[in-house]
Amino acid sequence: MSSNYSSHPTNILPPPALRPWLNTEGSLTAVLEAKAGQPLRVQRSFEGYRQLSLSQKQQLGLQGSALNRPMLAWVREAQLYGNDELPWVTAQSIFPLASLQGRAKRLQQLKGTPIGYVLFKRSRTLPNQRFIQHTSDGWQRQTRYNWYGRRLLISETFLPSFARK
Repeated sequence: MSSNYSSHPTNILPPPALRPWLNTEGSLTAVLEAKAGQPLRVQRSFEGYRQLSLSQKQQLGLQGSALNRPMLAWVREAQLYGNDELPWVTAQSIFPLASLQGRAKRLQQLKGTPIGYVLFKRSRTLPNQRFIQHTSDGWQRQTRYNWYGRRLLISETFLPSFARK
């Protein structure tokens, strides 16, 4: 895995207490549940098909003419709750339609199931490339996974309510 830190507009690093969470290998779900002492609650705010933006296609590692072609993906956006009234993390999972073949079809039927339960069921880690940046909502890690030869992009933003825990 490689981690790249980038932040805009200033070049700042994440707070030391948050760095281990941003760099967690394997299932973020598992370590968040350990911190909460209970299963995560997933509240979906969007789930369905969307056209990918140019930056999303780039984050998925597409190059050349593939960047100019429209691409449809299954997208799930959710808030993850630990043991608090406020969400700890907002997450966006992007599954390009070409990646939703075979075993990966189940990714469209996650509903309230944390994605970590599915992705890390058979392996503690997956090949990935990670980028960490500061957004207006908080520190975010964007991870491009290779899951059974399929590319997936998962973005997780740690909210201020998590930093206070």
